[in-house]
Amino acid sequence: MDEMIRLFGGSMMSPVPDPYPVYARLRAESPVMHFEGPLGPCTMFTRYGDVLAALKDAATFSSKGNARGIGLVMGRTILEMDGQEHLRQRRIVTPAFSPRALRSGLEEVVVRTVNQLIDEFAGDGRAELVQQFTFTFPLRVIAHVLGIPISDFHQFHHWALDLLAISDDPMKGLEAAQKIVDYLRPILEERRREPREDLVSTLLHTEVEGERLTEEEVLGFLRLLLPAGAETTYRLTGSLIFALLSHPAVLEEVRADRTVLPLAIEETLRWESAVQYVSRETAVDTEVAGVALPAGTLLMLAIGSANRDETRFARPDSFEPRREDVSAHLAFGFGEHFCLGSNLARLEATAALTALLDRLPNLRFEPGKASTIVGMAFRSPDHLPVLFDPGR
Repeated sequence: MDEMIRLFGGSMMSPVPDPYPVYARLRAESPVMHFEGPLGPCTMFTRYGDVLAALKDAATFSSKGNARGIGLVMGRTILEMDGQEHLRQRRIVTPAFSPRALRSGLEEVVVRTVNQLIDEFAGDGRAELVQQFTFTFPLRVIAHVLGIPISDFHQFHHWALDLLAISDDPMKGLEAAQKIVDYLRPILEERRREPREDLVSTLLHTEVEGERLTEEEVLGFLRLLLPAGAETTYRLTGSLIFALLSHPAVLEEVRADRTVLPLAIEETLRWESAVQYVSRETAVDTEVAGVALPAGTLLMLAIGSANRDETRFARPDSFEPRREDVSAHLAFGFGEHFCLGSNLARLEATAALTALLDRLPNLRFEPGKASTIVGMAFRSPDHLPVLFDPGR
């Protein structure tokens, strides 16, 4: 047990190759575990049933626990709001990520962005798909939705990564948050004077109960939406590519029948959840799995462990897109805080894999250059060296 406490009490951004055996032991031996985390005392839930119950019960398990972590650099956002306050704020941005919005031009933007990136290496016969493809394409899409003209996507994404790593390096996270704010302020001033049909203008000019959002509230939204829009899909797409190239039979099935691709995306979300934990805080004294949890206890709900729970998923460590319960994963959360960008993430992953398979014949790992999925708080491949027959 000491080994497990050391693992979860260390850096949440460390390149851990395989935490799942540790999760399995925790589910069996200590499904509700207290430990000293980077941000102080914490309690982790690892079983599917306990994680799902906490996500469903906002009255007992409040989202305000996020204020103790990511809220330190993002400011106060909907991540830490509950009830009506959360709903009022969420309604402002929901239309931009609705299925209707995806059908009314955003899908075209996603497909165009994907193909522009592939154009840069399609004739080479080889690529490193993290740096050349997955790392920036979701950020390009969310920047379009927001209406933010980003000139250096790699630099901006590195700021986003530093911001999300607040528990490992608070000063670096705060510095990245300030750089993002400095970048955004001139854009906000311009949109105040000349609104456009973009989400930044919506945030600045929409009234909530007769009042407009303050500048700090708008910046909070942007500090949340930009990293979230970049991080989750970049990691999902990388893990999906890794899963398919690591399972040739499934890859060939997807090549032959593209209706299998949505199943492969759902299975990737379960098998390697991009976001491994969500935070909550007990609003009242409660008890889970026989463990007393006083009000104010900071919780880590281990989404990655829940999605590999053998009592919920048969053969949980296997990648099986055709499993009957493929959509029962908790990768996007559950309840009132269900991920706002889930539809966009699925669209981006679908467009990315469709274009890669259509345009890069005989796509495969480059021999001798090992690739693996790593990470604790966030998981995905850190590199994807591939070969293919030079295509269009």
